[in-house]
Amino acid sequence: MKGLFVGLVTLDLIYLAQSPPRNNQKIVAADYTVAAGGPATNAAVAFSHLSCRDAPRRVSRLLGVVGSHPMTQLIRGDLEKYQVEITDLDPATTNPPPVSSIIVTQASGERAVISINAVKTQANSQAIPPDILQNVDIVLIDGHQMTVGIEIAQTAKANNIPVVIDGGSWKPGFDQLLPFVDYAICSANFHPPNCQTQEQVFTYLSEFGIPHIAITHGEKPIKYLIQETGASGFVDVPKTTAVDTLGAGDIFHGAFCHYVLRENFLDALASAAKIAAFSCQFFGTRRWMRSPGKS
Repeated sequence: MKGLFVGLVTLDLIYLAQSPPRNNQKIVAADYTVAAGGPATNAAVAFSHLSCRDAPRRVSRLLGVVGSHPMTQLIRGDLEKYQVEITDLDPATTNPPPVSSIIVTQASGERAVISINAVKTQANSQAIPPDILQNVDIVLIDGHQMTVGIEIAQTAKANNIPVVIDGGSWKPGFDQLLPFVDYAICSANFHPPNCQTQEQVFTYLSEFGIPHIAITHGEKPIKYLIQETGASGFVDVPKTTAVDTLGAGDIFHGAFCHYVLRENFLDALASAAKIAAFSCQFFGTRRWMRSPGKS
């Protein structure tokens, strides 16, 4: 099975500390790590890890802007390690990649993040390779490359390739993307226009004919709706002692893409929740994959 992941590519500088610094305060981190980041990127890594445990091979393709700045070698090296193939939407750019600085609080696992996301690295649909969907079984779009994402989703829909969105937050253009979506997996921070409540979000997404909708709430149960049957309810999230919650949602989405190709919607949500909860027991977005535990 092969997945295409469309969206943000960043360089993440991640620090573990007692707390984020106050104004004019300098603090010393207890640990740090550097990794490629972004919702689609972390999802691609998780998908690759789960899909390649028995036989390493390239099953994840990441479509985003990377470029040729020297800092991108850190991104490329990290993704090469996890068997993620990069398709660069702007290989000639010498601009530095978006850099996220993250401080994880030791006591709670909560994170503070500063990043410019993909605001300065938007690509147009002409940059999409014509064979990008060849042999692809599932597509995930995080909305950070919206123009490209809409084009990919429309083509995937026409070719009966399921499309998943990572609805971390509402982004302009999502309304043009949603008609082509099969699985809308959103966070509690996803607020379409004029939607203040969870019920309004479900109603809004339902009007686009999206067959499967779910809203995550961190460690709380996932609420879902299956349009065809009208079934709705909750999927439990395993309890865990969080060391670091950074990237848990991204890992959830990558795991969901892996499992939904093998299981039904509700089972895939439950399986993905187990992986995401397990990942929170480790600092950073990669160390959970090195553990012999549930991953």
